[in-house]
Amino acid sequence: MKPRIVIPTVAPEAYQALMNLEKYISTTSLTPTHKELIKIRASQINGCAFCVNMHTADARKQGETEQRIYLISVWREADVFTEEEKAILALTEQVTMISNHVSDDTYQKAASLFSDKYLAEIILLIITINSWNRLAITTGLRAV
Repeated sequence: MKPRIVIPTVAPEAYQALMNLEKYISTTSLTPTHKELIKIRASQINGCAFCVNMHTADARKQGETEQRIYLISVWREADVFTEEEKAILALTEQVTMISNHVSDDTYQKAASLFSDKYLAEIILLIITINSWNRLAITTGLRAV
């Protein structure tokens, strides 16, 4: 791959805006497990090897099991995720693949399990990791 632009260098203000969103996410009440499930699943869907590598390592550091990490991509068939985690994974998939829209069923399921504030934080994290995935893929970041 030929060298590509480095966004923080050529558009530092825009990159800082994305960093500020990331800083906000770090202050939310989202559990570490919920954060990493969102980041891993969106990154898998988007095909961002750099982010999958980073967030699976982060999940392991936070005590996530290998079994659950391996099963994230097939969470519907796995019995290792809670009802809340399944709702988060479903919402992550539909927001990530937004051209198919977010179904009322998926949204209402999540809304029934989480407070409005927590649901807002989930949605904002899904949007944020999708932004990071797109930045990494477009500019050519590679997993180590």
